[in-house]
Amino acid sequence: MGPGRQDGPLFGKEAPPVQPGRRPGVVAAAVYENGQRTRDIDISEARAWKGRDKAVVWIGLHEPDEVLLSEVQAQFDLHDLAIEDARHAHQRPKLEIYGDGMFIVARTAHMGGGEIVFGETHLFVGRGYVVSVRHGPSTSYNQVRQRCEASPAALAHGENYILYSILDFIVDNYMPVVEGIHAEVEELEERVLRDRLDKKDIERLYFLRRSLLRLRNAVVPLVDVCRRHEHLDLPGMDATMHALFRDVTDHVRRVQEDIDTLREVLAFTFEASLMIGQSEQTEISRKLASWAAILAVPTAIAGIYGMNFDEMPELKFRYGYFVVLFFILAVCSMLYRMFRRAKWL
Repeated sequence: MGPGRQDGPLFGKEAPPVQPGRRPGVVAAAVYENGQRTRDIDISEARAWKGRDKAVVWIGLHEPDEVLLSEVQAQFDLHDLAIEDARHAHQRPKLEIYGDGMFIVARTAHMGGGEIVFGETHLFVGRGYVVSVRHGPSTSYNQVRQRCEASPAALAHGENYILYSILDFIVDNYMPVVEGIHAEVEELEERVLRDRLDKKDIERLYFLRRSLLRLRNAVVPLVDVCRRHEHLDLPGMDATMHALFRDVTDHVRRVQEDIDTLREVLAFTFEASLMIGQSEQTEISRKLASWAAILAVPTAIAGIYGMNFDEMPELKFRYGYFVVLFFILAVCSMLYRMFRRAKWL
């Protein structure tokens, strides 16, 4: 995968610690010139740096308050609607263009406590700046920053390369989630073939399907977001970056296909469990019906001779008892062989 790939992604479930001298909500704020980190800056200095040639300001925020967002808006002339979306999480993944800038919403995901935990990242991208705003248990982009700083030639592409690196990192982190669910789905598949799924397994199966649907709702819109970066209709998009964004698009589509496949497998597993259960119930019903038919013969004959009438010809027959027993045994044996031949017993 691309440069955003990490061997061990860091997931920030809580706000990152505030570095000495840095405001709460600001994770990092730095200026890069020709791919090299020039200096760390305060938010109030961003406007002076973003207009410089071959310079880009990269600011990372985590759940900023309204005062901090308003200050960032003033420094980069961000649109009111984009800032309004950034104030509130639970936005649908999307890409909006406001003048010469872009506003991108992406959903992050990782496994925690046996379930998918979702976060959200809002990206403001324009000529000479990138601002990332994280909400909830979203992935930390410190390793993305370190990886970019380790490749000055690539980072010299400016905001386009930073945007690519963040999107690639988000998409790469979908893969461990899908792989974790895939392992659990395989286990459920093997269990349904060995034995019936119990109530707990059925509940887990339904929960996994619902989780995959939520993950799909986060991934599918990102396909369109990444695909649009392959074309020149976006502000400031460098044509040399199209191949990288095309690679991210392929990864997102692969994740989408894996999610769809897993949802189908879970549906088939549930249907197989139902069919196996119905088959077992049918088999039990057949056995009960077979034994009921066999037992009906002695029951009926015993009922006839238990009516206590005085005038019954068979009562005076010397070998009547043995004949009746032989008749009952013969009929029951015939029924038993018939049901065994039909595989009901």
